[in-house]
Amino acid sequence: MLYFRLFAPPLTVPKIPEGEKVDFDDIHRKRQEKDLTELQSLIEAHFIQRKKDEEELIALVNRIEKRRAERAEQQRIRTEHEKERQNRLAEEKERKEQEEARRKQDEDAKKKKALTNMTQQYSGFQQRQDGKRGAKKQTEREKKRKILAERKKPLNVERLNEDKLKEKANELYQWLWMLEAEKFDFTKTLMRQKYDILWARVQNRQRLHIKGEETVIVCQLCSA
Repeated sequence: MLYFRLFAPPLTVPKIPEGEKVDFDDIHRKRQEKDLTELQSLIEAHFIQRKKDEEELIALVNRIEKRRAERAEQQRIRTEHEKERQNRLAEEKERKEQEEARRKQDEDAKKKKALTNMTQQYSGFQQRQDGKRGAKKQTEREKKRKILAERKKPLNVERLNEDKLKEKANELYQWLWMLEAEKFDFTKTLMRQKYDILWARVQNRQRLHIKGEETVIVCQLCSA
């Protein structure tokens, strides 16, 4: 805002014409009118300049407020964008963590399933082997009982005469010879069975050793 200082015009002494009567009142009145006119002009110029300054000040304030509002809007937009970016990063991180957890859970489930299958297979194999051995023992025991029941016959020689006794002795001899032959065959079969059992045990141990190593590897993977 501009301020104006009012300066009084320099006073000049009017020349008084010689030989004429001077009207000081008229001179004073004219001087006042002139001063008043100049004062009014200065006042009008002052108010015009003041109005102009006020308009410029208002325009400046408006520009400042507009610029401030624009900066606030830009800051708000940047803040929202940054917030959205942080949210996206957090969601992406959470999604990756969930995928990693699911992947690890699936791997653990696969490892446990593989270990369970191997354990079940080994248990089933062991049960089958035990069942075969039990069935085989039961079958052999029943066979022995049946053979003994068939061979354990009463002699009934109390009422036989000499000829019948000879026939009975010959029958017993033939039966004894048959038993010796069966004993030989049974011994041979028993040796073959022992060999087969021994060979089956060797193969079984080899398979169990391989499966045991696989089980150890799976356990190590599960505990990793």
